[in-house]
Amino acid sequence: MKTVAEILKAKGSQTVHGIAPTATVFDALNLMAQKDIGAILVLEDGRIAGMFSERDYARKLALLARNSKDTRLHEVMTRQVIYVHPEQTSDECMAIMTENRIRHLPVLDGEKLVGLLSIGDLVKNIISEQQFIIEQLEHYITGDRGA
Repeated sequence: MKTVAEILKAKGSQTVHGIAPTATVFDALNLMAQKDIGAILVLEDGRIAGMFSERDYARKLALLARNSKDTRLHEVMTRQVIYVHPEQTSDECMAIMTENRIRHLPVLDGEKLVGLLSIGDLVKNIISEQQFIIEQLEHYITGDRGA
């Protein structure tokens, strides 16, 4: 089972996209579309002030007929952001995401933002680990111990 640090390293260099709480929802949606991401961190002075996701848009704007060009992120962002640390495991992250019904977890090392994990990152990691186990079992069953 991999740690968050190992998963982030495997992802390669990543930029964590953020936006100011005073930006409009329209600006956030535009940036999310450009970067092909489903959520964005709302950052104030380099610290996490909240998170804005497609779910927030659907529930807090679209369903309430609010205008995305007139609504500021601080009005609709999720303020209680759940995060993880680099030493936590993929299983812990999956449990957190499942229990809290979230799809993104910022990664903090102390107070420093070092990455963002998505449910897709964790699923990819689980599939990779399962594939490795399957290959090892196949080698064991067939007696192919390698060179």
